[in-house]
Amino acid sequence: MGVVIESDRWELHPSAFLVLFAACFASIFLLPYFSRSISGRGAGASSLFDLDRTAPFLRFQSGFLMLYALASVMQGVESVFGEYEFADYGISREQMAWYLATGALSALIFGTLSGILFDIVGARKACLLFCFLHIFLGALKSLIKHPIVWMSNICLSVASSVFSFCYETWMVIEHEKQGHKQDLLNDTFWLMTFFESFSLIGSQGLSNLLVKGIHSRFFNSSALAAILAVLSTLYIKKEWSKSHHATVVGSYKKSFSAHILKDKNILVLMWAQASIHFSMSVFWILWAPTIVADGREVNLSLIYPVLIGSRMLGSTAFPWLFSEAKLLGNEDCLTTALGVAGISLFIVAYDYQEIGVLVLLFCIFHACVGFSLPSLARLRTMYLPNELRSGMIAFSLAPANAALLFVLLQGGYHRNLENSTIMALAAFGLLIAAGCIYKLRSWRKMSRQNWHNI
Repeated sequence: MGVVIESDRWELHPSAFLVLFAACFASIFLLPYFSRSISGRGAGASSLFDLDRTAPFLRFQSGFLMLYALASVMQGVESVFGEYEFADYGISREQMAWYLATGALSALIFGTLSGILFDIVGARKACLLFCFLHIFLGALKSLIKHPIVWMSNICLSVASSVFSFCYETWMVIEHEKQGHKQDLLNDTFWLMTFFESFSLIGSQGLSNLLVKGIHSRFFNSSALAAILAVLSTLYIKKEWSKSHHATVVGSYKKSFSAHILKDKNILVLMWAQASIHFSMSVFWILWAPTIVADGREVNLSLIYPVLIGSRMLGSTAFPWLFSEAKLLGNEDCLTTALGVAGISLFIVAYDYQEIGVLVLLFCIFHACVGFSLPSLARLRTMYLPNELRSGMIAFSLAPANAALLFVLLQGGYHRNLENSTIMALAAFGLLIAAGCIYKLRSWRKMSRQNWHNI
């Protein structure tokens, strides 16, 4: 007598997409009404809906967000499509870990140095380099029949490092140069996270359309990214000013040492940025193996948009918590978000969970990340001179890339670390970051008290 074993395939309910995206747009469009009701004044508390936002600023912000969205699609298409590309080339787990480790090493060396370099020569050139790397990669895969995987991975890793600071740095400097209100930066910060997340979801759809052309030399993801990079380059050269004056290396070195290497406030922000970067990198490596553990059948392509959508929703919480009617400080909210993100990863690392619980915990983690990214950008503006922004961000990612290199070699290549241990390390870093941000709050309150006592 034969034994029939039924396969229980877990499916995400379609209503989850509708609820998540409806919540995002409700969060955005209901904010003016509730901010007016709470404050009891005629004008809303969020600068996104202020009527006195000038046309020059709207043109500046919309142009920047369009360019940033294009860059996010470039990044998303390459990263989403790259996983399928690895598998299609028949690359083993050890080889994949080795290639990823090569990319982490490239980001550790070249990414860190590039941040300092482009503080000196200007963020505009950093954005052009980001576009050039994608153009070079598209040409490489179109001209060479058998692509060099390690070279492609190095290009993408360096491009990701440059992307982490170049657009934000240019936007902040140009915002100040054009004389726009400082408070309007907060809107641009959370809109950057929102547009990036939305672009990543769109890039998944584009990757699904291009998946049949993986063996085509002229119809692949890198070719699409190269076309978008050419369009971005033309826009940058036409619209962005070249009025950056190169910084003297000697003065920059003194300023970098005083503000970054010796300022405890900046060191705290760097640790928080590094913790988020490391946890996100670890998550995108381990989330699929964690969900499909023990042979569980899941449609991962339907879960990915929900995770990114959760980040979108988290970014929309930023203007609610930092409106004029709210008494919560930036550090208080950020401490809570980092702590919750760390706890959610600790639960995943500690014990086996049902798929539904895992997806919920991953969504909570991404919502906290979506809130934390604009919060850290706001704190960088408060504590850091604009001319040091690229170097600070790149320098803060160095320990994250070093930790990622370690876990890829020890966990992925040599298999000396369990996935749960790596996840726990990421969670531990987030919890330490939460404690550091809490300490930053106490330092700021102490400095205020000392200033009032003078």
